Amino acid sequence: MSSANTSAVGQGLANRFNLQQYVVYLGFLAIFLFFAVVLKDSGFLTVRNLSNIVLQTAPATIMAIGLVFVMSAGEIDLSIGSTVAVAALAAAVTLGQYGLVAGVLAGLGAGLLIGLINGALVAYVKLPSFLVTLATLGLFAGVSRSMTDLRSIPVTDSVFTGFFGSGVFLGIPSLIWWTAIAVAIGHIIYRETRFGAHVLATGDNARAASVSGISVPRIRLAVMAISGTLAGLAGLLYAGRLQAAKYTLGETDLMTVIAAVIVGGTLLNGGRGSIIGALVGSLMMGMLNNGLILMGLSVSDQMIVRGLIILAAVAVSLREKSR
Repeated sequence: MSSANTSAVGQGLANRFNLQQYVVYLGFLAIFLFFAVVLKDSGFLTVRNLSNIVLQTAPATIMAIGLVFVMSAGEIDLSIGSTVAVAALAAAVTLGQYGLVAGVLAGLGAGLLIGLINGALVAYVKLPSFLVTLATLGLFAGVSRSMTDLRSIPVTDSVFTGFFGSGVFLGIPSLIWWTAIAVAIGHIIYRETRFGAHVLATGDNARAASVSGISVPRIRLAVMAISGTLAGLAGLLYAGRLQAAKYTLGETDLMTVIAAVIVGGTLLNGGRGSIIGALVGSLMMGMLNNGLILMGLSVSDQMIVRGLIILAAVAVSLREKSR
């Protein structure tokens, strides 16, 4: 076989085996096996501990689904942590004064409104999403602190806490139901609808997408609105599980969510992503945090490890994009 044919075969195999598509699953398996061996006497493999990992990652997974849409369209949303806090506080305050339905609508509505603000500035004012959401990250962090004067708001409505946090339906915790439903709907919309195809086309080449008849500004507005709404839902899940809302909710989630999305196969520059990959990436980050805690590592050490994982994922992402 000639060198040219050998090169062609090698290139064909490289194209078939896309590292970015499989790295999250290989990484998940490797981390699981590592902790299973190292922490076999520390309770890592118990059903209770593994269930806690899934429950604790539910809000991050919900946010990651929204971020997959945003990043696939070639944008970024840094404000999701602040959105979580505002939505949770809005829901808790409204719930106490006006009841269950109003509280839920207030939380989701706050998330949607923030997403629409971000989206309008990006799509129609044509400001970079990085700068817009960096600004609104600080803006709504301040709003969440001023809403209740830094006070925690208790959530005592048993229907709300059961539905969004501590409840069980058919033997399965409500947080797992929310995660499964969000992943299923997100995956179908992303992979099986015209909207999902338009999101990917916009992220791959916005100018070509516009020439082909896709309303690029509308797509950008829509993905930012989706991200804001899902961050609002994550705020409700936090409030339901913790039975309280506070301005600190979500403030440490941004790094974890971005890591889950990038490790899960979504390209930084848009054009490709995976809802299922984001789910596995979120579970991997949750498992990593859990294992490091059981190993006795400090919070700073955990942040270092997460940062290294993000760097590795970004390197793979940029390499795949350049091919």
